[in-house]
Amino acid sequence: MFTWSQFTNANPAIVQSPMAGYTDSAYKQIARMVAPEAVVVTEFVSTDALYYDSPKSLRMIAFDECEHPVILQVFGKTPERFVAAAKKAEAMGYDGIDINMGCPAKKVIKSDHGSALVKIKNRCVAMQIVSDMARAVKIPVSVKTRIGWENADDLVDFCKELEKNGCAAVTIHGRTTVQGYRGEADWEPIYELKKNLSIPVFGNGDITSVSSFRSKLGNLDGVYVARGTFGDPWILQDLLEYSRNRTQYDQLSDEQLDEKFPRSENIPWDKKLPVILRHCELAVKCKGEKLGMLEMRKHLAAYIKGLPGARELREKLVRVETYSEAGALLLSTSGP
Repeated sequence: MFTWSQFTNANPAIVQSPMAGYTDSAYKQIARMVAPEAVVVTEFVSTDALYYDSPKSLRMIAFDECEHPVILQVFGKTPERFVAAAKKAEAMGYDGIDINMGCPAKKVIKSDHGSALVKIKNRCVAMQIVSDMARAVKIPVSVKTRIGWENADDLVDFCKELEKNGCAAVTIHGRTTVQGYRGEADWEPIYELKKNLSIPVFGNGDITSVSSFRSKLGNLDGVYVARGTFGDPWILQDLLEYSRNRTQYDQLSDEQLDEKFPRSENIPWDKKLPVILRHCELAVKCKGEKLGMLEMRKHLAAYIKGLPGARELREKLVRVETYSEAGALLLSTSGP
């Protein structure tokens, strides 16, 4: 059975972070194909929608067996609907369920979802959600949140309360809710939090290279990688390789480390091309050609960053409607 406690600073978790509009089944399958030891998490899904068996939401949470270990992330505000979602996740074979208490989007907060759950007025509800879910299912219940609403003053107390109510692990994005995605992530409050909890603590924010991972891991049990995977699932593989051989790689400077583990624009095209084509195939398989290729456009634009003639190629790729169109353009491309 999957547990978060298997991950420690000596064996850090490398997790594909949940991202709305990105981490669908095709994206997660690519992450697992490139980095088989990584953990993947779904884009967040409404507990209300799952409660009413919304066809769209049920399609969103369908997954392939190759995605294990795979975590379902959900958002909402009603405890009994979180419990229903947890039971559904367990019955479907998910390895864990994660509660989104960190989304800063105004439309999410306005409904008392996401980051709004950390507000004092919603604190009892947040704890009831965790407690009820932890008692209802055997799979681990975790929480992903931020360092705070405006500052990190309450982070330790809030997370200690989560732990007391049965939370199996916490992931902290190093920005406040007010900050959104602006500025740099602050990991110092996350390190302090780890000193005060016995459950695993993971950090999130601005992991874009192996050197940034090395500088940010600190005393934590792992990291969630979000935007750093755009067009670059290989970063997950590289972080795992670094983690397995830290003694060897820590002799290198940041510049040497990043040269050893180049990012997407410097990865050989013959290594990237099969992965990109497979991503297209999976998108079409999961969503049909029309929707699948429509959603692939943003991925294709990210994959070709740094290629010779990328601007002209991007203008064509963001208009493709079929797999064959995309394949023809990509196969006719030469790498750096």
